[in-house]
Amino acid sequence: MKRLDCLADLSREHHGALSLAVRVSRVAAGADAAAIAAASDLVRERCAAELLPHFAEEERWLLPALAEAGETGRVARTLAEHAELRRLAEQLAAPSAADLAAFADYLVAHIRFEERELFPAAEAHPDILARHAAR
Repeated sequence: MKRLDCLADLSREHHGALSLAVRVSRVAAGADAAAIAAASDLVRERCAAELLPHFAEEERWLLPALAEAGETGRVARTLAEHAELRRLAEQLAAPSAADLAAFADYLVAHIRFEERELFPAAEAHPDILARHAAR
């Protein structure tokens, strides 16, 4: 799907996160404790390197733009989901298949929400979006 330029990088980053979710979901479906531990470590590493900076970028300019546009419900949902994903990732310090699967499922649902609802809502307000993205 074609996105406004200011959203294109955020949208592209979702593809990498979806790949991570699929990968760790497959591991979680197995019973190999070593693989579950390795996948949990991978999630925590990718969270620190990719997901948390992605969340910070959205929270820095995208969510304030949406709040200005009156999309307070979607902003609140996004912030709550970011907090839950942080919590789920931290929980993987003590890895389990159930926690790994929960993280993967939640991440997929969150990305679907952003791609299907949040970003289209933002694109309905290109002037506000452009002003906030330039900050």
